Amino acid sequence: MEHYWNLYAELPTLMQIFWGCALISTVIMVIQFILSLCGMGDVDMDVDMSAGDGLDAATGMDLFSIKNVVIFFVGFGWAGISFREIIPQDGLLILAALACGCFFVASFIMIFKQLMKFEGNGAVNMSEAVGKKAEVYLRIPAKRNGKGKVQVSLNGVAREYDAVTNDDEMIPSGQTVDIIGSTGGGALLVTARLS
Repeated sequence: MEHYWNLYAELPTLMQIFWGCALISTVIMVIQFILSLCGMGDVDMDVDMSAGDGLDAATGMDLFSIKNVVIFFVGFGWAGISFREIIPQDGLLILAALACGCFFVASFIMIFKQLMKFEGNGAVNMSEAVGKKAEVYLRIPAKRNGKGKVQVSLNGVAREYDAVTNDDEMIPSGQTVDIIGSTGGGALLVTARLS
């Protein structure tokens, strides 16, 4: 271990900063990742800003959270180390490392926003089905003499619901029907007359 410490001490100051940022932030990021796998990764301290709507108004994610700061320093540190041979001027190297750190944070926020689109509880209000077409899955008895089933696409997801009809004739399986309402018992009211 002393050997590595001596190697670190011999580095120029700027490279010591890059290595320190890269190693420390990478260790913290790995710890955060492991904690999130164990269900303890939601612990995050955010910077509270009272100006306007805040920096996270559109994304629901804070720009200055611990995770984002760690991600910035991961990008900053490793970019500084990686670009040292390509960019020998210290000022340009720092700018490139800063740009990479910002790119890492922006990429993380964009990925997080895309993943959040998949989050949901799956609950659908049955009134959203009114006015849509559905396909009869199980025949529906005439004049509400029993329940059948229909399949309808809501929010891009095919769902199956109980259905009743006021029509004078039974509606067979496979027929397309119009959803005209819902009953208090959790079934959809459908008709074949409009289809």
